[in-house]
Amino acid sequence: MIEKYERACKIAFEVLQETKLLIKPGAKLLEIAEAAEAKIREKGAKPAFPVNISINEVAAHFTPEDDSTAVIGEKDIVKLDVGVHVDGFIGDNALTVDLSNENGKLVEAAEKALDAAICTIHSGVKIGDVGAEVETAIKGYGFKPIENLTGHSLGEYELHAGVEIPNIGNKDPTQLSEGMVIAIEPFATNGEGRVSESPDVEIFSFFEKIPVRMRESRRLLNYTEENFHTLPFAERWLYKDFRSKLLLHAALKELVFSAALKQYPILKESGKGLVSQAEVTVVVEKDAARVLTK
Repeated sequence: MIEKYERACKIAFEVLQETKLLIKPGAKLLEIAEAAEAKIREKGAKPAFPVNISINEVAAHFTPEDDSTAVIGEKDIVKLDVGVHVDGFIGDNALTVDLSNENGKLVEAAEKALDAAICTIHSGVKIGDVGAEVETAIKGYGFKPIENLTGHSLGEYELHAGVEIPNIGNKDPTQLSEGMVIAIEPFATNGEGRVSESPDVEIFSFFEKIPVRMRESRRLLNYTEENFHTLPFAERWLYKDFRSKLLLHAALKELVFSAALKQYPILKESGKGLVSQAEVTVVVEKDAARVLTK
């Protein structure tokens, strides 16, 4: 099992570093996302979720639509989040690129918070203590951690496997145990320190097989379970096998309404502050955390 995590993490790290080079002013978001997802498949793995390219006040869950013409601006702060799975075992990592060269401290705040969390983790550590280290590091740079975003444990075909790693010291006594694989992802902001949901959604995941009315909905539900299990997918991934966008939209709407599918709204900083992110996947060992995405 750990070998599959290690392989997924190695590929995730390689693709993250390769794709980072594509983040330039004028680059199309769709081309970046599709290039990264293609690299994952070329390396013999699969995306664990759609590549996220979240810009400025957008913190997470943004992936471009299939017909998007959006481009990266000259002074954008860009979060690139890449996940890979090998037979369901996941590697998840992210970084931030500051094209303005004006937000270096904000980027560094998330990176140093990540380092602080890694240094704190060992078997038996309380997750509230890990969050406290993240919070202290970010506030030390004069910024706020995003308190309602967390890192997360990883499981087979489970991107969020039950344990949340906070970005604040919340006194949670839950202890990490040896062998757990977790994604640590501090978010720093010069805004309010919280995110809120946008009405826009491009990412979904299978949740439960339940009866639905439309034939296209039943087909879509079976398709998502078979192809993605419970891992997130992008609407644009479906267009090759579902030719009618009108029927597909209707099916997605019914499946979300019936709670057969989960949706992942785009998350934006509530005070419209800029956001930075840093993330790696680690395995908890007796006396330390071993970074797998490297």
